[in-house]
This record gives sequence, C-alpha cells and structure tokens, in this order.
Amino acid sequence: MAVTTSQQITNYYQQFEKTEVTFTREVNQALLLNTRQIFLKCLGYQWPCIVYSSSMQGAKIITTLQPSLKEALAKAKNVVSLRFSFIQREKTDPLAFFVSARVAGISPYGDPAKGLSFLNLQFTQRPPDDLIERLGNLLSANVSFHRRREERIILAPDVQKKLGLVSIGAQITVDNVPRKGLLRDLSFGGAKILMQGVPQFLLNRAATLRLEFDDPTETLLISGTIVRYEPVESRSDISAFAVAFDEDKVPMPYKMRISEYLRFVKQPVKKKTEIDKGTGPVPDTN
Repeated sequence: MAVTTSQQITNYYQQFEKTEVTFTREVNQALLLNTRQIFLKCLGYQWPCIVYSSSMQGAKIITTLQPSLKEALAKAKNVVSLRFSFIQREKTDPLAFFVSARVAGISPYGDPAKGLSFLNLQFTQRPPDDLIERLGNLLSANVSFHRRREERIILAPDVQKKLGLVSIGAQITVDNVPRKGLLRDLSFGGAKILMQGVPQFLLNRAATLRLEFDDPTETLLISGTIVRYEPVESRSDISAFAVAFDEDKVPMPYKMRISEYLRFVKQPVKKKTEIDKGTGPVPDTN
C-alpha cells in the first residue's frame, strides 16, 4: 500500500478536522481497530470502553460509569486520555497510542439497568498522525466515492499491481450461478467483465463480483446488477458486460483501495459512456 506523506496528513487534518466518523462494524474492520484494547485512562487507572465515533477534535465513547471512574474524574477535573489500538497485519504487536482529552459531557446510554454511559470527549491537542492518517484515508475514500464514481481504471498489468489485485480473472455469480471471465476495468461504481453467456439472459440480472487483493490480503464480495453489454470484436462467443455496484453495499476496504490509487496515480480516465472492445481468451465457464 502507498505511504501517506506528512503533507497529506496535514491536508487531511485541515480538510476533515471536524468530520465525525461513526465506528460501525464495517468501519472498525476497515481501520483494523483493535476493539478489545480500547481504554479510558484517568489518574493512572484504565477503564475499558467502546469508541462510538471520533473526529480529529474529539470522540464519543460508551463505558460503564463505575464509582471509581466518577471519583477519578472528579479529582482530575475531567482530564483523561483515550487509548486507541489498531491491528498491524504484518506485525505481532498492535499500534497503540493515547490521545489527551477532557470529558465535556456525560449522559445515560441505552437501558439504564445496564449502567452504561455516553461520554463526550474533546481532545486537548492535535491527535497523533496515526489517527489522522486512518480517519483521513477513510473520509477521503468516501468523498472520492461520490465525486469520482464514473472514473474507470483500465486494468493494465502495472495498474493491477498497484491496486494489489491478485488476478484479473473474474469470479462472478449471476443469479446464484458462478461464472468466470476477465476484468477489463474497475471503478467506484462498477466493473467491466469479458465473459461467455447469452447477453439477453444476463442483462438486468443480480450479480456478485469476487475480488482478491494482497497487501493486505483480503477477499471482497461486491453485489450489483448487469446493466448493459456489447459484443467483442472478432469474438462471437463472449461479450463485454458492465456491472453497476449497489451503492450502499460497496465495501469500505474497496473504496479505500480505489481512492488510494486515484490519489497517487495519474492515468487516462474514461467515462462510462461506452464499453470498450476487448480481445484475448476468456476462461471457460463450464
């Protein structure tokens, strides 16, 4: 994966300083958040908590407001530290750091019988670059997803390598029937695939594309619909099929990979006004 420069981190902070990210399960997975190692620290003691959301200015956490925590907050005048922890795929130890903050508000959370409270934390200084980088990469991917949906990445060998795509051999399931083909391009909003099949029977069918990546190793499933096709010149047995992804089901890791590629690499961009003609063999679907 590409390295984020100090200038880019500064840009992230200036652009997204106040933008709040809700830590859903998908976001936690995309950020590699080590949820079992998140703590609120006060006067040298630590209490486990859940990060509900965070910006680069503050965070909202959920924790049990035990008497010991209440007493510590009173003595410390609400000055605390929030410990973040992230998994590092290629390393045994997680990346962990504390962010200095003060408790700006406390309110009950959920069923009062469970004793959970919602704590609003305001950071007292700029957070570490590691947090800015992770939140910035995610937020930048969401912005690009909406602004650059139609930019198609043509999958030349060097492009495939930069994306971390293991193979351009496409594995796609259409109406629960697995098929094979070749990927020709990808975008935030869809993909173009060369494959066998009767176009009239495949058009407007639900499809799920399986993509395998490395650095880090992961398999992503993206659902969508086959929306159009074109014949392939000199090949009567295959067609070029355009798959439009379901916008609300595009995995966050996929958005982040496409965003990173578009941010660091400049290449001729094509709009989705046509399906390019392609040549070359296509794996047998039988």
